[in-house]
Amino acid sequence: MKTPTLPDDLLAVLATMDTTEDVHALLRDILTPAELIAVAERWNIVKMIAAGHSQREIRDGLGVGIATVTRGSRQLQYSEFGGFAKAFDAMVELGRPDPRDGAHQRAQLRRSGGRPTSGVMIVDREEER
Repeated sequence: MKTPTLPDDLLAVLATMDTTEDVHALLRDILTPAELIAVAERWNIVKMIAAGHSQREIRDGLGVGIATVTRGSRQLQYSEFGGFAKAFDAMVELGRPDPRDGAHQRAQLRRSGGRPTSGVMIVDREEER
């Protein structure tokens, strides 16, 4: 099976956007709410796996199915393109905690009552106006 790719012009646009707000606005326009949630879940799963959490801890902490956690684990384990490592390195360059630093992630999870503190927030579009 051929690996799916995104259009070069979309990738170029994303790479040149100046703010996270601009990227977020574009992603909210392109993706459905369910897709946004899936992306946020996958990102949180991968960060927690990189931090050394067990699949059971992740399942319980995020409230997702074990199959979802297993898929994220496989993606991290068999990453063909090095994207996760580059993203984690970029987080460190931005002054954010390294997801591979398990102690930080576990402390954050305990403080938040078992739920990750970053992710997708569901917003009622009527309330935004």
